[in-house]
Amino acid sequence: MCRNIRTLHNFEPPATDDEVRAAALQYVRKVSGSTKPSAANAEAFDRAVHEVALTTARLLDELVTAAPPKDRELEAAKRQAAAAKRYAA
Repeated sequence: MCRNIRTLHNFEPPATDDEVRAAALQYVRKVSGSTKPSAANAEAFDRAVHEVALTTARLLDELVTAAPPKDRELEAAKRQAAAAKRYAA
């Protein structure tokens, strides 16, 4: 999985539409192998991002869990600490 795609389920506050779209964009970029499609492929690329975002939003709406919601700031701090350790000189 692409490192830039973050877990969006079970956060307080819930994932925003922008976060869902960003994850969809990263997914389509990874699958297509293109960060910026050609003019000939732009419509298909944009449609795929839209459809993946809709499906992702629907999935997040339908998932259930008994676990307490995760804290966004705490999870971000964990990612930053892991990145600092990974990229330490």
